[in-house]
Amino acid sequence: MITPMKSIITALVLSICLIAGYSFASAGNEQDELKSDKVTFFGSPASAISSSVAVPQSYNRLLFSGTVAPLLNKDGKTTYERYGNTEKQAIGILEKLKADLKTKGLSLADVTYLRVYVAPDPNKGNTPDYQGWFNAYALFFNTKENPVKTARSTVGVQSLVSPDYLIEIEAEVAYNSKANK
Repeated sequence: MITPMKSIITALVLSICLIAGYSFASAGNEQDELKSDKVTFFGSPASAISSSVAVPQSYNRLLFSGTVAPLLNKDGKTTYERYGNTEKQAIGILEKLKADLKTKGLSLADVTYLRVYVAPDPNKGNTPDYQGWFNAYALFFNTKENPVKTARSTVGVQSLVSPDYLIEIEAEVAYNSKANK
């Protein structure tokens, strides 16, 4: 006769075996993908960003220094009038990055990693406007036009080089020089 305790233990053992089997299968698949000759993005399909990115040794890297927002209105009386809010500044920075990449024969699809610094916004209770940054990111990445989901760090900082700057973005790009010739 099977007791309730035996049923529970049996179900628990089977569950652990299934989870362990899935984990090993996933790990093996990721190990194979690490050997790929293409850039490979890892992470949850539900996430807007990748948890990691593998770049093959045959690829070149291009690193962009921290970039800040373009001036929108030199006569503006407030940060928002001169440079915009966090979202508008981020859009301006990503547009600059997109244009710079294009002159090099590359695109935002070649971006593998973004490091983002978000400063406190006086109009948002002196807290960083992370949502403004996330909204801007969503216009350029993980879209139909550009399905790439970069790996990314977003860091709140006390300030940037000017009190008008609410966000600064660094980018890492990987490209296959043979494919771009």
